[in-house]
Amino acid sequence: MQSNDIQRIRHILQYCDDIAEFMRRFGGYHKFVTDRAYHSAVSMCILQIGELVGGLSSEFREETKDEMQWGMIRGIRNWFAHSYREMDNEIIWDTISNSIPLLMKFCNEVIEREG
Repeated sequence: MQSNDIQRIRHILQYCDDIAEFMRRFGGYHKFVTDRAYHSAVSMCILQIGELVGGLSSEFREETKDEMQWGMIRGIRNWFAHSYREMDNEIIWDTISNSIPLLMKFCNEVIEREG
């Protein structure tokens, strides 16, 4: 693993932590779809995660492709960046409820392993 990869993983984890904090602070799905600040904050974090994933070395992504779907993460970033008006709240909610915790777990394991 390259040193830039571990730095990016730490930044990704910070955005995941931010999303988890927003969910604790603001609440559930109804609040997510009705509170523009909540929606925007979560969306920006997901966009930043996708940007950071794009900067991970191809070696790291190849080594960990069975653990994490990097292409899907990058793809959701592109969807956010280029189709904002068409974003589906249910997909975003599913992402932050189900995928972000898995990404957090992965990042924590990598940091623990690589230091």
